[in-house]
Amino acid sequence: MTIKRKRIAILTGGGDCPGINAVIRAVAKKAMLEKKMEVIGIEDGYHGIIDNRYRTLDYNDASGILTLGGTLLGTSKTANPYRYALQKGNRLEFKNLSKIAIKNLKNLGLDALVCIGGDGTLGIAYRLFKDGIPIVGVPKTIDNDLRGTDITFGFHSAVSIATEGIDRIHTTAESLHRIMIVEVMGHKAGWIALYSGVAGGGDIILIPEIPYHLQTIAEKVRERNTKGKRFSIVVIAEGAKPKGGDIVIQRFVQESPDPIRLGGIGFLLGKQIEKATGLETRTVVMGHLLRGGSPIPFDRILATSLGTKAVDLIEDKKFGYMVGIKENSLIAFPLKEVAKGPKLIPFNHPMIKASRSIGTSFGD
Repeated sequence: MTIKRKRIAILTGGGDCPGINAVIRAVAKKAMLEKKMEVIGIEDGYHGIIDNRYRTLDYNDASGILTLGGTLLGTSKTANPYRYALQKGNRLEFKNLSKIAIKNLKNLGLDALVCIGGDGTLGIAYRLFKDGIPIVGVPKTIDNDLRGTDITFGFHSAVSIATEGIDRIHTTAESLHRIMIVEVMGHKAGWIALYSGVAGGGDIILIPEIPYHLQTIAEKVRERNTKGKRFSIVVIAEGAKPKGGDIVIQRFVQESPDPIRLGGIGFLLGKQIEKATGLETRTVVMGHLLRGGSPIPFDRILATSLGTKAVDLIEDKKFGYMVGIKENSLIAFPLKEVAKGPKLIPFNHPMIKASRSIGTSFGD
């Protein structure tokens, strides 16, 4: 009697980051080698479900990709089956195509769909799960802002890149006696700014969770100058804003589930600091540099652990959950809770306390 092989699919959604391919590798290799499963790769995130674009992955597809950045399956930040953007002449229309997506997935005869992504991707995954699709989530975001896990893969790689940038800015800031502002990603949560700011010796760290006062920043810069420190390093998250003020929006992407694209707060703050202090100020935006390149060893290891654990959840039929890390242990966390919103930095976070104690300003 022939035993039917289980069939699973992998999907990557949202922004790319170092370590996605490492997760694909871990899921696919364990599923193929240990569980004798067939593995399907969905192309370009949720677009692939709507358009029925997928391919069978073999062992060679999953081999040699541990160190590669990006995702071999492609991804999308705009596709949402429940609010899918369609071009009608000169305007966009949004339609609920979830029934098509669900039908296409069921036609594939899947035993499970592994969704690798952040809060947007996993929020959609939770809706698909409620509509009858067996889902297992894997947390992916450089912002480290997902509920249910202490850490997300891609975060430490992004912090490493940002820190190297700050280190390089330090030497030119000191040589030319300038105020240097380094703007990093972080829409609602400032984890990258906090960690890279601490690691890079930032004098002022500005994050979305703590609105800042321009006067406080100016006073900190002047104080350093009077003590002979003729330069200052400001690390700012793109979503930071002044007390009572607004975020700086670069543009709107109508077809995206989250249409706001931030960027430019560093340049605005630079002009304000220069006007308030009379000191020359320059701004560097790290932007998408943080998403690219090879994952650091920590993220390769984390991605492998999360990917292999996802296959265990499939075997246990524990659907509607995301794999997470809590106190150095692998856990299963409900997607329902993940979908409730981002994990922000608490005001009394130990790293904020430690930074304040050594003189770092948070602009408040």
